[in-house]
Amino acid sequence: MNLDATRALVREAAEARVERFLFASTCSNYGRLEGDNVATEEWELKPVSLYAETKVEAELDVLACSENGFATTCLRFATVYGASPRMRFDLTVNEFTRDVVLGRPLVVYGEQFWRPYVHVADAANAVVAILDAPVELVRAEVYNVGDTNENYRKLDLVELLQKRVPEANVSFVQRYEDPRDYRVNFSKIAERLGFAVERRVPDGIDEVADLLADGAFEDPYSSEYRN
Repeated sequence: MNLDATRALVREAAEARVERFLFASTCSNYGRLEGDNVATEEWELKPVSLYAETKVEAELDVLACSENGFATTCLRFATVYGASPRMRFDLTVNEFTRDVVLGRPLVVYGEQFWRPYVHVADAANAVVAILDAPVELVRAEVYNVGDTNENYRKLDLVELLQKRVPEANVSFVQRYEDPRDYRVNFSKIAERLGFAVERRVPDGIDEVADLLADGAFEDPYSSEYRN
């Protein structure tokens, strides 16, 4: 689906004379960064999962198809969170918030590892920004989608949650190897397209926590809320 279907779709879109084609890629393509490095769009991609490997290969095909009259763009999204019509509780911020708010034990593996995060509404806004931008700014381009200040360790997420629920039952399991550990720079989309996020992780925690407290989900642990 990630590779073969994308290849087929981008070629059929070109044949159908679609003008713009956006590919939803991922910051997971950066894999693992050493030290204090922060990845820009030009950073070497080091995928460490089959998911990311297929996304990297698909990006190459999508960008190669870009030409006059058919502008393709790859968006490397940060890890998404927040409430949406198709709610997901298998994403870190949403999952942690669910367990803490509902009084379940939260076990955190490798609390020192970094990830960038973006609210689902801001991810949608980024898509609109790309579609509205002059074509010369987006043709055959890659954009990280998020905000540079929204890189967090898992430990940071826990500390934010503990401010809301001081009695949270949290335990940590030391893990010194995690294939994904990366911070990402998002200045390109901000400087070229004027894109800025409207929500930050604490906002998302409050949003999801309030919905859970109001009983908005009959069973937040149901498989319908997971991929």
